[in-house]
Amino acid sequence: MDDCGSIMCVHNVKIFLFQLLRGLAYCHRRKVLHRDLKPQNLLINDRGELKLADFGLARAKSAPTKTYSNEVVTLWYRPPDVLLGSTEYSTPIDMWGVGCIFYEMITGRPLFPGSTVEDELHLIFRILGTPTEESWPGVSTSEEFRNYNFPRYRPEPLVNHAPRIDSDGDDLIMKLLQFAARQRISAEEALGHPYFKSLGEQVQQLSDTASIFSVKEIQLQKDPGKRTVTYSESGESGR
Repeated sequence: MDDCGSIMCVHNVKIFLFQLLRGLAYCHRRKVLHRDLKPQNLLINDRGELKLADFGLARAKSAPTKTYSNEVVTLWYRPPDVLLGSTEYSTPIDMWGVGCIFYEMITGRPLFPGSTVEDELHLIFRILGTPTEESWPGVSTSEEFRNYNFPRYRPEPLVNHAPRIDSDGDDLIMKLLQFAARQRISAEEALGHPYFKSLGEQVQQLSDTASIFSVKEIQLQKDPGKRTVTYSESGESGR
């Protein structure tokens, strides 16, 4: 994102998002949660292959606010149920972060850049609307939620904030950004979403270890604000 002046080609966003979901589906099938998804934990080589990195929190019992070196852990990609103190961790914990990363790739800026838990929840509710029993069953019984006493915000169409997102993309991001964890789309389901139809059928049949770029039709396009050399075909990185 730094390399292209935060203006990524929407086609490339789709390719990166598909790979992120493939990696997560692989982990979730094996009952492994990542629990700290953020752009800094996604590695992309010269060919455009994306890998999940830093599974440091994957087995942690709770969501820490500081790292071992005492730096503050970002709250930007943390779902509202966890921000409100839920310790019932399952695969949906990662899916909220996918929605936030999707938005950031397509707009060039973070969706909910909160500095404290209250600030983070405030930003979430201001765009998605303050949750009700209808949008988040059980929320009214949460003492944490009641104590904050948030204003009643109405939800805003996300497309107002992300004009480059198409209707399929908008549908997918809203399925990821569900308040109730069990209502969030799974990584496996998201891979079959109509948003990815333009990538063709072959990407759906790849083996777990095959690169998406083994399908010859799949190629990154030049980002509008690209500043450095074009993506090499070699697939080598870090040299």
